Amino acid sequence: MDLSPFFFLGTIMKIRLWFLFTSMLLGSLGCGTSEDAVKSSGSQRTDIVSATSKRTIGVSLLTLDNPFFKVIGDSITAEGKKLGYETIVVSGDKDVAKQSNQIKDFIVKKVSAIVLSPCDSKSIIPVIQEANAAGIPVFTVDIPCNEPGVKIATQVATDNYGGGKEAGHAMIEALGEAGGKVAILHFKQAESCLLRVKGFREVIDEHNKSAASKIDLVTELESGGAKDMGYKAAEDSLQAHADLRGIFAINDPAALGAVAAFEKAGKANQVLIVGFDGQPEGKQAIKEGKIYADPIQFPDKMGIEIVAAIVKHSKGEELLPQILIPTSLYRKADAEADPQLK
Repeated sequence: MDLSPFFFLGTIMKIRLWFLFTSMLLGSLGCGTSEDAVKSSGSQRTDIVSATSKRTIGVSLLTLDNPFFKVIGDSITAEGKKLGYETIVVSGDKDVAKQSNQIKDFIVKKVSAIVLSPCDSKSIIPVIQEANAAGIPVFTVDIPCNEPGVKIATQVATDNYGGGKEAGHAMIEALGEAGGKVAILHFKQAESCLLRVKGFREVIDEHNKSAASKIDLVTELESGGAKDMGYKAAEDSLQAHADLRGIFAINDPAALGAVAAFEKAGKANQVLIVGFDGQPEGKQAIKEGKIYADPIQFPDKMGIEIVAAIVKHSKGEELLPQILIPTSLYRKADAEADPQLK
């Protein structure tokens, strides 16, 4: 029997079946690849969004030993949480090298924003420039960095110059017509304190132009903005000027150190103290008559303003170079009406 026609017919059928199978397979693979690609692409986009939506604020403050800075840190953390930010708050401990390393760590972590109260506005320049180069916006709080060569998104602070002037008026009020010798307990490392002393001195100088009895600014000593150093500075000022009548301390810890020094020396009633801050312990001392008055700051408002500025910056909105929060002079009458005090 001749099988060639059947063989030829069978071959044609095999070829047709092969084409049909291949076409179906390719079609199946084509649809599957397209769908998987979309799913894969969508998954990647979700991962990207998830990664970028985890926003973190890195905060390095001058010190967390001072309750004022702790309130700033807590306020930034609370306000940031409301708006979807995680916050890392660390203490620079008044050590520029330590603070520089903290900022470098923030840069490695690729935080969304860095908030800084510089331990030293000049020495911190190089690491701020590193953050600038990494494209991370830098904000300063309380202590500015107005040095050339750095980019600061905005500065949120107390109106320290205005507060210093208020302190000057408080000292004039405290000493009355008698005037007398006054010492300044400084913290020259912080630009905010330089502004406070500048405002204070200007008011006293203006007063002395027409006053019958002058206020003599006899010495300016380093207090470190701390209670122990404030104690030593007040003690030294009293030893150098036994007839000292007043102290202007650049913050409450330094003022409270002065209170302790004068109490130990039995001169608490002789020397009138004007502080700065309005921390609870400082306010209590005002109520008890140990400190005459404080231009008080609002660190909680600073934290809220910083977070608002970070949000605006993230949206590409223009920011003012600085946002200043005025102080308010707090005297004994205010303390006696303060429900938060004992």
